[in-house]
Amino acid sequence: MNALVTGGGGFLGGAIVRLLVARGDRVRSYSRQRYAELDTLGVEQFQGDLSDAESVRRAVEGRDVVFHVAAKAGVGGRYQTYHRANVVGTENVLTACRQLGVPRLVYTSSPSVVFDGRDMHGATEVVPYATHYHAHYPSTKAQAERLVLAANGANLATVALRPHLIWGPGDNHLVPRILARGRAGKLRRIGRGNPLIDSTYIDNAAEAHLLAADRLAPRATIAGKVYFISNGEPMPTWDLVNQILAAGGLPPVTRSVPVWLAVAAGWLLESLYAIAWPEAEPPMTRFVARELATSHWFDLTAARRDLGYVPRVTIAEGLKRLAESLTLRGASAASFDQR
Repeated sequence: MNALVTGGGGFLGGAIVRLLVARGDRVRSYSRQRYAELDTLGVEQFQGDLSDAESVRRAVEGRDVVFHVAAKAGVGGRYQTYHRANVVGTENVLTACRQLGVPRLVYTSSPSVVFDGRDMHGATEVVPYATHYHAHYPSTKAQAERLVLAANGANLATVALRPHLIWGPGDNHLVPRILARGRAGKLRRIGRGNPLIDSTYIDNAAEAHLLAADRLAPRATIAGKVYFISNGEPMPTWDLVNQILAAGGLPPVTRSVPVWLAVAAGWLLESLYAIAWPEAEPPMTRFVARELATSHWFDLTAARRDLGYVPRVTIAEGLKRLAESLTLRGASAASFDQR
């Protein structure tokens, strides 16, 4: 098929691109910059900003399916920046698909759109959207997800996936932050508990997107629906963090701070950064504090049944692959330094 992957140079987008190329699909990527890795794969690359409707239209033209993965992620910065990328950008992608007759759109959403600060045990897709958000990312992703699901119809079939905490080799978000804070001795457990959380190994998250695309069509079972995606292996938060630290050759985090103190610190830092460094991310926010202090794992029954989703790479195997990649990266850096 002729596929477009927005954010094809990113962590998840790149993994989707590689799977598509490996099975012989014709792939186009739309990103803000050009990536040498995609050139090597023979991927057609379009550069532009999601808020530029005409640029998005050019990228969408001639495609059979669009994987809309690109988004502004994070826990800091101005609301307008998130809204422009996540909401306006999604509106532009949907408009282009409608105008150009693209029949399928697979949207990458996030479980954070339903997170209200409380524990989520075996949550299913019937859980409602949160009524209040403490970060711009989940707020704007929820708006975009609603747009995508509302756009489903006879001419454009849409589906939204909510992969939770994607990690693995090549991760440029979660793993690097954990390792950087671990090296600096700045990691603290939030509260005395060790709540269960889901996570998703990168290959599993990417495969879920292809499974959705292959089953998507107007009036198909999955059209207009949303699905949680994870490894289906809930584990204690700090056990996962410590195993990621171990993969990077770092000791476990042992010190902790009370939940109330972390939330209060998040509120103070958010207020300070909004005034002094409005585009930067505070080291702690209310959203992050509450996420780290609560359980959030999901029932994958719907994804297994409707998508045929089976997580192929276990967390144990994923951690082994992560450790190997970090060791190779460290060896390569050391070799470069010696030259």
